[in-house]
Amino acid sequence: MSSIILSTTIRLLLPLLLLFSVFLLLRGHNEPGGGFVGGLVAAAAISLYALAEGVEAAHRILIVNPRQLIAGGLLTALGSGIIPLFLGRPFQSGLWLPHSLPVLGHVGTPLLFDLGVYLLVAGMALLIVLSLMEEE
Repeated sequence: MSSIILSTTIRLLLPLLLLFSVFLLLRGHNEPGGGFVGGLVAAAAISLYALAEGVEAAHRILIVNPRQLIAGGLLTALGSGIIPLFLGRPFQSGLWLPHSLPVLGHVGTPLLFDLGVYLLVAGMALLIVLSLMEEE
C-alpha cells in the first residue's frame, strides 16, 4: 500500500507515539498505565510505520529483532523478582532506591518489572503483526 498521506503522517507521529509509550511506562509504576499499555502503544506505532513504509523498513528502524525484545523482557521481569532474593526478601518483593530521581521519582523493582512487561508485550505484538504483514 502506497499512500503519501499515511507515509507523511506516520513519520511525524512515530516519535510522538514512542514518547507517549515511554510516558505510559513511567507513569504506570505509581498510577494507571504501565508496561502493558506502553508496550502496546509502541508496537502500534511500529506497526503503522510498517503499514506505511513496508515491513523491511520497520525492521530497519527496529534496532533489535522482536524475539530479542521478548527475551530481554522476560529476563528483565525475572531479574526484578530475583533481586530481592539476594537481600533475603521473598521473590518479587518491592525494593526502592533510597533517594528519588529527578524525572522518575521513586525507582525500584516494580518499575523494572514494568520495563520487562513493556519489552515483552511490544516484542510479542510486533512479532505477530510483522509476521502477518510478511505473508502478503
